[in-house]
Amino acid sequence: MSDRYAVIGNPIGHTKSPLIHSLFAQETGQDMSYEAIEGPVGSASGFSDSVKSFIAAGGRGMNVTAPFKLQAFEISDERSERAELSGAVNAMKFEDGRIIAENFDGVGLVRDIEVNLHQPMAGKRVLILGAGGAARGALLPFIAARPAKLVITNRHVDKARALVEQVAGSLTAGGSLTACGYADLEAMGRFDLVINATSASLTGQLPPVPPGVFSASAIAYELAYGKGLTPFLRLARNAGVQGIADGVGMLVEQAAEAFAWWRGVRPQTRALIERLTVPLD
Repeated sequence: MSDRYAVIGNPIGHTKSPLIHSLFAQETGQDMSYEAIEGPVGSASGFSDSVKSFIAAGGRGMNVTAPFKLQAFEISDERSERAELSGAVNAMKFEDGRIIAENFDGVGLVRDIEVNLHQPMAGKRVLILGAGGAARGALLPFIAARPAKLVITNRHVDKARALVEQVAGSLTAGGSLTACGYADLEAMGRFDLVINATSASLTGQLPPVPPGVFSASAIAYELAYGKGLTPFLRLARNAGVQGIADGVGMLVEQAAEAFAWWRGVRPQTRALIERLTVPLD
């Protein structure tokens, strides 16, 4: 019988995870199945019950997507440092009656930027828009990449400052980590990499970021994927930015990290990223 894995979320019909992991399994010769589970919402124990049922049926691991990442954090028995910092979980594995939790979103994002886009972050000036779960999940991998300056901006600047204080001790020597409000961005200078980690693009909105934040050779990275030229990416393009990207590479790379965590072998990602990429025009 094949080892069972799944992704759980609600809604779940749009998910690319079964396709991604099925192709990973074919490539690496792994005997496994992967399914999509629509978890119940509006029930205090619905998510936990769904996970327990999957484990009882022989489940080995799960990916977790909205709106269950916080609930996955709560039911886990053991969490990685990345999961602890973000307060959210996007992958679980089940061993010896324990739920072990990880968050690979930030790792996947850094790998997409540095390996697929050929943009090393060491020594660069990096701006993250937003201080929610997506930004929190990315922070430790970003710090490990050793940027010269890492700035987090948010509508509620106190939230960004609290996040900076929480991780300041992890900062690599020589770098700096700063929080500010959107109104202060113009005084912060230009950035080599600007990441939109807000939810604005999901509703067709634009974070209040001035076009002057982009350096002449900047990369503008949108965490949302499959949306084409979002308002954030359009702002960057109108500002003369040539390097724009959405989050499809992060999606595939974080999936590859979870697959390797579960199966002990890391699949190739480039061809799959190209297959899933929607033109940004």
